[in-house]
Amino acid sequence: MKRRDFITSSAWAGIGLPLASSVAFGSCRDNAPEVTPEDAGMFSFVDKAPDGKPLKAALIGCGDRGTGAATQFLMAGSGLSVIALADVFPDRMDSCRKKLKEEFRNEVPDANCFIGFDAYKRVLSMPEVDLVLLCTPQHFRPEHFAAAVEAGKHVFMEKPCAVDPVGVRAVIAAAKVAQSKGLTVVAGTHLRHRRDYWEAYLHVRNGLIGDVICASAHSNQGAMWHKRPRPEWSDMEYCIRNFFNIKWLSGDHLVDQAIHFIDIALWFMDELPEQAVGYGGRARRLTGDIYDFFAIDYYFGSGRRMWTEARQINGCDANFSDQIYGVKGVVRLNYMNDDVKITDYGGKTLWEYNYAEKPVKNPYEQEHIHLVGSIRGGKKINQAERLAYSTLASILGRESAYSGKLLTWQEIISSGLRYGPATYEMGAIPDYHEGQPPVPGIE
Repeated sequence: MKRRDFITSSAWAGIGLPLASSVAFGSCRDNAPEVTPEDAGMFSFVDKAPDGKPLKAALIGCGDRGTGAATQFLMAGSGLSVIALADVFPDRMDSCRKKLKEEFRNEVPDANCFIGFDAYKRVLSMPEVDLVLLCTPQHFRPEHFAAAVEAGKHVFMEKPCAVDPVGVRAVIAAAKVAQSKGLTVVAGTHLRHRRDYWEAYLHVRNGLIGDVICASAHSNQGAMWHKRPRPEWSDMEYCIRNFFNIKWLSGDHLVDQAIHFIDIALWFMDELPEQAVGYGGRARRLTGDIYDFFAIDYYFGSGRRMWTEARQINGCDANFSDQIYGVKGVVRLNYMNDDVKITDYGGKTLWEYNYAEKPVKNPYEQEHIHLVGSIRGGKKINQAERLAYSTLASILGRESAYSGKLLTWQEIISSGLRYGPATYEMGAIPDYHEGQPPVPGIE
C-alpha cells in the first residue's frame, strides 16, 4: 500500500478522536497521591455474580470462541440464559446448540436461530434480549457493536474490536453512544480481569517502582490452528472458516493475540504511543496471508519506549508476559506461570502476589462475572474505548511491519485504510490471494 493511499485526511480530529497519543489510562507517576482500589476502578473479585433479575443473552458468532464465551456467561451466576444464536454456518450453530443443551440444559429454540450475514440484525431486534456476546471474526465487530449499541443492548465484545483504522473509529464513536445510554460493555482483554495484575498495577500507581520508564510485551507461542481450502468452499467460506490466518478477518496475530500484552503495557505506562517502527515476516505458516513473527519498537511522546514481540512457530521459545520498568524496580507479569511480582534491580523482591491466600479465577470466567455484576449492580463498565485504542496501537505496529516504515499515531488514526470486501456474500473475493502476505520495502 502506497503511503499516499494510507493517509487520507485529519478530518477525524473534528469529532474528538485523538490524532496524537493524548489519551491517559490513569497516572502511574512517582509523585502521584495514594490511590485506593476504588480510585483506580478496580473490580470486585468474586466467584459468582450477584443474584438479580434474569438476563437473556444472544450469541453472535457460534465458533469455538463464541461457544466458549456463551458457556462462561452461563457459569457467571444464576438466572442467566442464552436465548438466540446467529452465525453464517449451520454446522457451527448446531455444535454450539448441542453443547449448551447437553452441558448447561440451555436449549435455544429453532425460531431464535438465524443464519446469514444479516443474522445479527434478527437477534438484535428481539426485545427480550438484554445483552449480546460479539464473537465473530473481528472484521465484523465494528458493524455489530454499533448495531448492538443502537439497539440498546449491553455487550460482551471479544478482542480485538477491529482490523483497521476505519473500524476502530466506528467503535470509538459507538463507545461514546454506549456511554451516553448507560450500557455495560466488557471487552475480551481478559488480563484486565485478573486480580494479581490489578494489585501489581495499584503498587505501580502508588510509586513502588518510581516513574515508569519503559516496558516490554511478549506474545510468543507455537503455531495455532489452520484450515486448508476445500473444492466445495468458495473464497468467502474458506476465509471465514480459516479466519485466524486471514489478514482481513483477523488483523494478523499481532492484533488478534499480542493485543493482550500490548494492552497491559499501555495500561501500566499510562500513555499511548506516538509512533512505531517494526518488522515481521513469514517462515512456517501453512495457509492464509499473515505473518509468523513481529518485532515492534514503540516510541512515546514522553521519550519512553515499549518493545513488543510476537511469534507463532512450533519448536521455539514460548513467552506470554509483560515487564514494566521503573526507576526503582521492575514489574514482572508472567501469564504462563501465574507469576506476578515486583523486584528491584538487584533481584530483591519488593512485592509478590500471594496465590495461596487469594487464588486467581480463570479470567475468561471472571470477565463474565464482571459483565453480569455490572448490569445487575448498576455500576456500569464501558471498556470499549480503551479496547479501541489498544487495538489501534496494535494496528500501528502491524502496518509499520507490513510497510517497513516508521508510522505515527496521527497517521494511523486518520487513515482511510480498510481491509476486506465491501459486501458480504458466499462466493469469490476478487482481491484475496492465498499465501501472499504483505511485503515491506521496494524491489
